[in-house]
Amino acid sequence: MKIITLEEHYLDVDVARASAPAARALSPHFSASFDPDSGLPYSPSAAVLRDLDEGRLADMDRHGITMQVLSSLSTQQLPADVAVDLVRTTNDTLAAAVRRHPTRFAAFAALPTSVPDAAAKELERCVGELGCVGTMIMGRTDDEFLSAPRFDPILRRAAELRVPVYLHPGVPPRATSASNYEGLDPLVTARFQTAAWGWHQETAVHFLQLVLTGVFDRYPDLQVILGHWGEMVPFYLDRLDEALPPRVTKLERTIGDYVRQNVYITPSGMFSQAQLRYCVELLGTERIMYSVDYPFIGNEDALSFLEQADLPVAAKEDIAHGTAERLLNLRIV
Repeated sequence: MKIITLEEHYLDVDVARASAPAARALSPHFSASFDPDSGLPYSPSAAVLRDLDEGRLADMDRHGITMQVLSSLSTQQLPADVAVDLVRTTNDTLAAAVRRHPTRFAAFAALPTSVPDAAAKELERCVGELGCVGTMIMGRTDDEFLSAPRFDPILRRAAELRVPVYLHPGVPPRATSASNYEGLDPLVTARFQTAAWGWHQETAVHFLQLVLTGVFDRYPDLQVILGHWGEMVPFYLDRLDEALPPRVTKLERTIGDYVRQNVYITPSGMFSQAQLRYCVELLGTERIMYSVDYPFIGNEDALSFLEQADLPVAAKEDIAHGTAERLLNLRIV
């Protein structure tokens, strides 16, 4: 079975250094709670994150991964004065990896979202010149959702280029963390506000802000990818439609309609058969793609999870690679 995974990360050291002050302000104990020496989950070494050649490919081969769609870790905390140049460089690095291994890698463009007009131009460059298959945006920029008017050039350009936006989790703003997650052991707070809960809830709200501000009415063909089984949204879809019908939202469609027509979801390494069954029933396999969240999650269970799923072979093939090939215009042998 061919397997394409879509949330597979790369660390650009210069991006990490430049964004470190903003990242520390959002989560002062993040680094300690995800230290590779901690023995805790989701804590890969920087060396593994930076590898775009033999080590990554060997791990893919060991575990049956045909292709990874690469993404550079968050550029959303970069200061505006350095963001454009640093993001251009990291995109060039990903594109070079794709050229070296064209049958094994594709790439999502990183964007300097703190400079929205430049971000729109970079998306166009990445898709048109570098062959990127969409963009990954990791959380808010300057505490603002993508639904803020200043980011409309990015959404408009993605819609025009007909490439998806992978809306990835990001750390909540300080005010949210202070009210929801603090007052605990610092390491507990750091994980509670991020991988355990906070950034998934944050991403659900981020997506719903896009819906409720009319983004998909303006751009009805815009497609968004949500990891972690849809970042909580599918499991509250009935409730959302009951509480926020179109006569309240003044939107053209129900929230459920936007999810079924403008959203694709992936598991992000949350290998739960129960969640898979629910999402297949809700959305169908034509709206589900595959992701491991490598190297924060290992590739070890990726193949066996699909093989063990109680689904027809055609449905497994859709999730494993077919839907991604169609949406991202990928052709793999």
